[in-house]
Amino acid sequence: MILPTIDAVLNAASALCLSAGYYFIKKKNVTAHKRCMLSAFVISCAFLCVYLVHHARVGSVPFRGEGAVRAVYFAILIPHVILAATVVPLAIVTIRRGLGLRVPEHRRIARVTWPIWLYVSLSGIVVYLMLYQL
Repeated sequence: MILPTIDAVLNAASALCLSAGYYFIKKKNVTAHKRCMLSAFVISCAFLCVYLVHHARVGSVPFRGEGAVRAVYFAILIPHVILAATVVPLAIVTIRRGLGLRVPEHRRIARVTWPIWLYVSLSGIVVYLMLYQL
């Protein structure tokens, strides 16, 4: 099935944009930071659409691994799912504060949002690899 692969690519693209956005803000390049972070948001929205279509078509996909790899899979999956649900409102609030030029408030919440968002993007790739490539 192609949709999970598309989602993994979208997660990787989002992680790259998030990393580049972090790099640019550290270099005080606000314009490039803004472009990267908005790109990460659009890509993450595309991910969510593809994810929902895929799971509407196939339902839940069980993990077939056994033993220690199964424990590792769930140790990655459980925080991934919980944090994925929390990153949506965090990203929206963070972006709104940034676009509204509320820099101190943006900076405070971005310090929480960015690592969670990056973890969700990267762990999504790992979940895909474990679920579809093992």
